[in-house]
Amino acid sequence: MKILISVDIEGVAGVFHSQQVRAGNPEYERARRLMTEEANAAIAGAFDGGATEVWVNDSHGDFRNMPPDLLDARAQVIQGKPRTLSMVAGVELGVDGVCMVGYHSRAGGAGILAHTINSFAFAGIEIGGQALGEAGLYGALAGEYGVPVLMASGDDVFIAENRALFPHATFVQTKRATGQTSGVSLSPARSCAAIREGVAAGLAAQGKARPLVLEKPLAVTLHTQTPALADLFCQWPAFERSTPTELRFAAPSVEAAVRMLNCCSAMSAMLR
Repeated sequence: MKILISVDIEGVAGVFHSQQVRAGNPEYERARRLMTEEANAAIAGAFDGGATEVWVNDSHGDFRNMPPDLLDARAQVIQGKPRTLSMVAGVELGVDGVCMVGYHSRAGGAGILAHTINSFAFAGIEIGGQALGEAGLYGALAGEYGVPVLMASGDDVFIAENRALFPHATFVQTKRATGQTSGVSLSPARSCAAIREGVAAGLAAQGKARPLVLEKPLAVTLHTQTPALADLFCQWPAFERSTPTELRFAAPSVEAAVRMLNCCSAMSAMLR
């Protein structure tokens, strides 16, 4: 069994504030180690559950957060950007399942550090009228490769948003949100133990899991944080502007939609 573990940071136990998720300060240095510890717990759980090969995808920010020398040596690490499949790069390697560790609520959600892809640029993303966060988008991208989501961890709001998308997955709650930058967290040790058990349980139920499949072609709606960002993105002829901050486009696949959204995210840097 081959397993891909995609690791973000906002859903990690003990992470609550933007300083913890942005490089260049001591808070981030501590948080990236908490992220690495949860990744290692997931790797251990995958091997406990019968995995023969494990890849770990560094899925936060610039995709080079976890020090490779601190990761479980049994796993291979996927780091750096840009990369076409972004947070689920590795699904093309013939994996049997994806585990999402440290994930968070979508933009506009009530979860801790909630956002979708780019908090500066994007106020929300919908496909077929359904609001999706990163778990939904990348779970559907994995689904196009025939790969189901087996396990996911994060706060209670993240779990409530995504349980219906992945009904066969094992969810692990690492903390409870009481605001955008506040909550009640498990200790890192308890969170890691729960993640290890959750990954093993997710792999045990792999036979019942089904890939997330979205109806195509996809009708994508992008809500921007400001009209200026919509001005910028509308330089791309594929976009149709419906309001000062709402853009629409059609995509033949989730992969195409994700690639377009990530290009917009990169474009937004010129307005920061």
